[in-house]
Amino acid sequence: MAGSACAFAQSAPPLGTPPTPDDIVVIGSDLSLPPGTPAYGSVVIGRDRLVGDASGRVENVLRDVAGFQQFRRSDSRSANPSAQGVTLRALGGNASSRALVLLDGVPIADPFFGHVPFTALVGDRLSSVRVTRGGGAGAFGAGAVAGTIELVSAARRDLPPVAGSLFYGSDNAQEVTASVSPDLGGGFATLSGRFERGDGYFTTPASQRVPAAARARYRDWSIGLRAVAPLGTQTDVQFRALVFDDSRTLRFRGADSSAEGQDASIRLVHRGAWGVDALAYVQARNFTNKVISATSFRLTLDQRATPATGIGGKIELRPPIGTAHLLRIGADIRVADGQLAEDAYSAVTGLVTARRSAGGTTRTLGLFAEDDWTLGRLILTGGVRGDFWAISDGRFGERTAAGLATTDQRFTNRQGTEVTGRLGALFHAGDAVALRAAGYTGFRLPTLNELYRPFVVFPVTTQANAALGLERLRGVEGGIDLTPAPGINISLTGFYNRLEGAIANVTIAPNLRQRRNVDAIVARGLEVTARAVRGAWSLDASYAFTDSRVLASGLSAGLDGLRPAQSAAHALSATLGWAPVHGPRLSTTVRYTGAQFEDDLQTDALPAATTLDAVAEIPLGKRFALVGRAENLFDAAVVTRNQGGSIDLGTPRRLWIGLRLR
Repeated sequence: MAGSACAFAQSAPPLGTPPTPDDIVVIGSDLSLPPGTPAYGSVVIGRDRLVGDASGRVENVLRDVAGFQQFRRSDSRSANPSAQGVTLRALGGNASSRALVLLDGVPIADPFFGHVPFTALVGDRLSSVRVTRGGGAGAFGAGAVAGTIELVSAARRDLPPVAGSLFYGSDNAQEVTASVSPDLGGGFATLSGRFERGDGYFTTPASQRVPAAARARYRDWSIGLRAVAPLGTQTDVQFRALVFDDSRTLRFRGADSSAEGQDASIRLVHRGAWGVDALAYVQARNFTNKVISATSFRLTLDQRATPATGIGGKIELRPPIGTAHLLRIGADIRVADGQLAEDAYSAVTGLVTARRSAGGTTRTLGLFAEDDWTLGRLILTGGVRGDFWAISDGRFGERTAAGLATTDQRFTNRQGTEVTGRLGALFHAGDAVALRAAGYTGFRLPTLNELYRPFVVFPVTTQANAALGLERLRGVEGGIDLTPAPGINISLTGFYNRLEGAIANVTIAPNLRQRRNVDAIVARGLEVTARAVRGAWSLDASYAFTDSRVLASGLSAGLDGLRPAQSAAHALSATLGWAPVHGPRLSTTVRYTGAQFEDDLQTDALPAATTLDAVAEIPLGKRFALVGRAENLFDAAVVTRNQGGSIDLGTPRRLWIGLRLR
């Protein structure tokens, strides 16, 4: 496909084909991919695509997998960071991640909110991504109720000694990346950084702008360090550190948000007769947000700090039990602790009316075992998890501006156990046909944000709910993978997922919502992935149809039979690329997202949207290239928010020109 500057989604190879090194999500850093993995269906996105999207953003590359969604249609330049949770298969309804997102095996979602820090994920630092839709049961499987997104850092072969890029775009936007990757003994290290800023565009339509309206200004940076050192011929130790800072403005002057983080992890991988994968990680995150009234245009809420800490680790062992079996056993632990501090202001006087604090801790401790059994053309795979979970130290307090306590709530500690699992089968019916089937269960704890933090998207206030229960998934799927001719791969998957106790933002009064568990969200549908390569030309396409419905009773009965908020029935992505061995490389990507609703009651519609992106790369010698990028080439209007007719828009046409060193 198109080279490092071209845009395409690489679909998974036909699942009847044994994995090759380029298909494995943990290339050069993990233990080998289990042979039964294809039974659960997956899509692989290669490095060329990760570094070649028109927007330069990983979250937009992930949209090549139809059915991937964030809570809103905005990317990380103009969305509120707390809205950037990810899910799959229209199991939406709120902004928390229902998909497990791992970087080199480490969970990366924010320990308080559950959102993903996409501005800190840079395509240049990655080698590949594997997206598996459906429940999970392996390491850190608690939380994978919609799927698992596994990102792997760039391997040694992906990293030139010195690399970088410099781009200038619409609205005075600048983007700079740089990396150095020296060999160190038998290992290597890579130090990389990215800085970007832009004056932004008006998210508010021209007809609704007021003097206080502001452009979606953004400014962020990140620095990453990764080092790999061998400890003998079969063992290596891997260290990763990440520091990032992200600032944005949305809709009105003064409506500023920020997110920052400091992450570190260390991992030991042994590839001997006994395979070993052990890791430990720590996250320190913080978030701030200011809410501006849409009527008085004055500060009404200052969420001045939301510090959170995440710690965890895992160990996985692969004992030698014969060539027909690959057995994995292990344990993992995750702890999230956080608190918020916010001040409410009068929109009339501008004075503080209340000071609030809240927070708590969640824990999961899991044991897991999985086995892949190869029986000629048939591979059977299965896994089971047992998790102990706890929600503790929950609290909410409010004081007057003078410091007088008006509310002091301490919530009951809760704990329990969950047993989940999955089973799959893969049958190679021939060289060109593979059949697969899978069933799975899973669960997700509510995040600290859902439990204890209310929020405002003016004029709507959404209340927290410390009594929220767990989400529990049951699902089945079946598929066929075809290779009708050389260079042509087609995969079809039909699925049924039922997420019981799904957490949704439920309307309880005008301009007032509360997070509540509804009876269930049921999603059934069809996913199609295809790839065709002929000479220098390639076409990659992905389509998802999902009939997703809320089942609700009691106080939430008004939602029964409706689609979850922010969930479209149809999604399509297709990329056409031209990449000769020498000379210019071109690609174009079309994406379609069907109509959906802003709210749980389906009163505010978000129309369907189609966008077209394009990328062109012209080599300038052996290591340099001139790159042109165009986002939303035909300037389609993408509505990202509709609150009673008050509209926000997504990225309009953006043009970029730049130079890449590789």
